[in-house]
Amino acid sequence: MDSHYIILTLFVVVAYFILTDDSVAAAFFYVTRLVKAYIQRQWWWFLHNPRNPVVKYLIYRRSLKLAEDMMAQINKDKET
Repeated sequence: MDSHYIILTLFVVVAYFILTDDSVAAAFFYVTRLVKAYIQRQWWWFLHNPRNPVVKYLIYRRSLKLAEDMMAQINKDKET
């Protein structure tokens, strides 16, 4: 049996249970929401993890820019 038929059969069985039973449909809905939330959490962590070299560089650059702005503000206040 081809793998396409196995996947199609599983899809048809799951679709049948979703269409005939409301509790299965609700469970499927909540499971898909859980999977979406998990993927979003992993994606957020990938983009904001300080151990990621690109993120580390961006944090460094942002902090350096902030420090330069603060030093300019302090030097400006000292002159006046």
